Amino acid sequence: MNLFQYTNNNKRYYTLDYFYHQKFNSKVFKVSLNAGFTCPNIDGTVGYGGCIYCSKLGSGDFAGNQNDDLITQFNKIKQVLHKKWPSAKYIGYFQAHTNTYAPLDVLKEKYESILKLDDVVGLSIATRPDAISEECLDYLEKLAKKTFLTVELGLQTIHEKTAKLINRYHTLECFEKMVLELHKRNINIVVHIINGLPYETKEMMINTVKYLNKLPIQGIKIHMLHILKDTKLASIYQEKPFKILTKEEYIDIVCDQLENLKPNIVIHRITGDPNKKDLIEPTWLTKKFSVLN
Repeated sequence: MNLFQYTNNNKRYYTLDYFYHQKFNSKVFKVSLNAGFTCPNIDGTVGYGGCIYCSKLGSGDFAGNQNDDLITQFNKIKQVLHKKWPSAKYIGYFQAHTNTYAPLDVLKEKYESILKLDDVVGLSIATRPDAISEECLDYLEKLAKKTFLTVELGLQTIHEKTAKLINRYHTLECFEKMVLELHKRNINIVVHIINGLPYETKEMMINTVKYLNKLPIQGIKIHMLHILKDTKLASIYQEKPFKILTKEEYIDIVCDQLENLKPNIVIHRITGDPNKKDLIEPTWLTKKFSVLN
């Protein structure tokens, strides 16, 4: 018997697994893909070098092998999952870099190649709010009428001082405008935030969540800041170390964030999966289940 609403395993928040079961009546997995895109914050369109925490793979360290075509990437991952969950459904997750940052005909070809595959029930597209053209918005609106479509936007923080420090290179106003544009087109919206960004207080992190309550979003991903080798953030940390949240501090902040979040917002994750061989701090992130439990 479940004691809490929006869960099938007695979690005290709206779990993604519960959401998928209610929508598709099936176990659903997101298959992370690397479509070979870059980012306007890397190539000089809005900035150079990317956000200071991003790896060379553009936050797609666990996506498919970029040397494989998309179909091969998808099938390799599905093959592993299918052995344990033969009746599962799948969502193609365009994860690495900025996945709306290409000509529309390129986007169409990549997205629709995945939608044609067996057992695919939707797409999730990770991108920046300043990298979705009007033409792309119109196409996404049509796509959302054919499949379950989610656009994932990287906000990370509402605090402009932090945004400048992390080299985010888009404004809060830009983010909010894109959320409203996507909502107007009935597109599911998931927002990424990061806890533990340099010099942010617990109150600042909770205020980021409170701000999101005011917007028509459907989901949130909560990450702990990873300091990875060969990133700008690693150089900053080595030159002038800043406070890293302990596991206990992180859990305390996330619990308060969940308490302050509207209960009908789906929690897609409450911690991340760092690439262990590149992780500098925090080392406790390698023990994911001790955080979840």
